Formats: sequence, structure tokens, C-alpha cells
Amino acid sequence: MARFEKDRRGSASDRRDNGRSGREDLRNGGADRREQRNRDRRENRPIPERPRRNPDELTEQDVAMDENTSKIEGRNAVIEAFRAGKAVDKVFILDGSQDGPMSTIRREAKAHGSLMKFVTKERLDQLSDTGHHQGVIAYIAAYEYAEVEDILQKAKDKGEAPFVFILDEIEDPHNLGAIIRTANLAGAHGVIIPKNRAVGLTPTVARASAGALNYTPVARVTNIGKTIEDLKKEGLWFVCADMGGTKMYDLDLTGPIGLVIGNEGDGVSRLVKEKCDYIASIPMKGDIDSLNASVAAGVLAFEIVRQRN
Repeated sequence: MARFEKDRRGSASDRRDNGRSGREDLRNGGADRREQRNRDRRENRPIPERPRRNPDELTEQDVAMDENTSKIEGRNAVIEAFRAGKAVDKVFILDGSQDGPMSTIRREAKAHGSLMKFVTKERLDQLSDTGHHQGVIAYIAAYEYAEVEDILQKAKDKGEAPFVFILDEIEDPHNLGAIIRTANLAGAHGVIIPKNRAVGLTPTVARASAGALNYTPVARVTNIGKTIEDLKKEGLWFVCADMGGTKMYDLDLTGPIGLVIGNEGDGVSRLVKEKCDYIASIPMKGDIDSLNASVAAGVLAFEIVRQRN
């Protein structure tokens, strides 16, 4: 036992010695680097700068979302896609390019509500399949978008009170596809999504919807809050999902209604929540306190179906 205590003290001492040695090495290494920088200054050598992230560059999320859409490269091809009425989700443009064709692309993108990102040539080279992107790459949605008016007209044609899903920044294509499928099965007349900070109608969304995307119109809008206000003028009222709300069984979910489902991580944003008439919570008895966005949409949607029927 005594020998063990002695060995343990010895090993601790060794560790202290190693720690002092390591700190000395760090100090010496720092001194060496400072001395090298001083020599560089004396000899007028350029001092390498610490790399900084360009805020205009693509994020990993941008790339992951756009890998599932159709890609168009080249100035003329992108211009013709706009003029042909294609649903262009995003356009990545070489930062600083100001010539005629690029001005046309910017103008068309703004007119069609497409998201523009200005990036470096290196980023465009990484995304390019052809190697001849000419400073612009566009991503085309797998399916065409509807208008909000189309959704209301569908309800009118069926002689039903409008039932609409509004999605606040859903980013996962599998969630979006599952929600569109739920909307179709619940008899909703359409789904509304935002143009920015949300996934669009990609092939992954289409697959996850199990064919529902062919029957359920999806409209894309610039401002969810303003869209809610406009729909209120058409007689709709809105309920959003949130854990701190009133139990869904205690709410009247009949009549013209919009169901608002929030982002997978943050839920419904504060500004959108303030536009809603009611906040509904789903009673839960488990050990965790949240549901997947598509599951929450399904539970609330079919409570609406139960009450409407």
C-alpha cells in the first residue's frame, strides 16, 4: 500500500513536471512566432492574415438544401429559365459582376422573388458541374409553385371553408414532404411556405410527400406575417402550435382556419405568433416535451378534421 502511494505521488510529480515543460514549450513557441513576425516586418515580407469567413459565401446548409434541386449554369441558360416561367429557388452570382447579362439576371430574380446569393468564383467552381458557369448558377424547384389565390379558389370550388397550412421556416425537406402529405390527407386546400430560410420544393420533398405534392398546391410568399394579415381579411383565423398554449381540445377549431407550424428547432417565430389568434398545445404525458414538426402538424391537423366534421 505504501509503495502504491509513493508511486502515485511520483506519477503526480511527473505530471507536474510535464505540465511545466509543456507550458514552457508553448511560451517558447509563442516567442519563436513573435520573433519570426518581427523578422518578416524588418525584411518587408507580407504577414499572413488570419482567414475570415465571407458572409456572402455559401453555408453548408445552403449546399445541402440545393443538392436536391435541378441545376442550371451559364448566363443565357439562367435568363431563359426565368423567361420560360421556371420556378427558380436560388441564384448564386459572382460577387462584383455588373455587366448587362448579370444585371438582367438580378432584375429577373428580384421580379420572380428568387433568393440571390453573391459568392466568390471559388465557391461557384465548387458547385459547378460543367466548369463553365460564367459566374452564375441557378437552382430550379422540382415542382411549380401555386399562388395563395389558387388555394382559396380550391376551397371555393369545393364549397368548403378554407383550411390552410402555413409553415414558418421549415428547413428539413423530409419534414416539409411529410407535412404536405398530412395536409392532403386532412383535406387542407393548400400549404404556404416562405421564400427565405426554408426548404423549397425539391425532389426529396416530392418523395417524402408520397405523391401528395401532385394534388396539394404549395404557395411561396415573401412575408408570412403579412400573408396571415391578408388571409384574415378573407375571413380566416389562425392557430399556431406551441407548448405554452391552450390545450387543443379546449379550442374551437372549426370554420375558415390556418394552421401555423414552426421551425424544427425554434418553433413559431415571435412575430408570426403575434399574428395568430390562438396558440394550441398538444397534451403530452411522456418524459420529453416536444414533437417533431411534421408529427405536431399531423396531430393538430386531425383535431381540426375531427371538429370540422
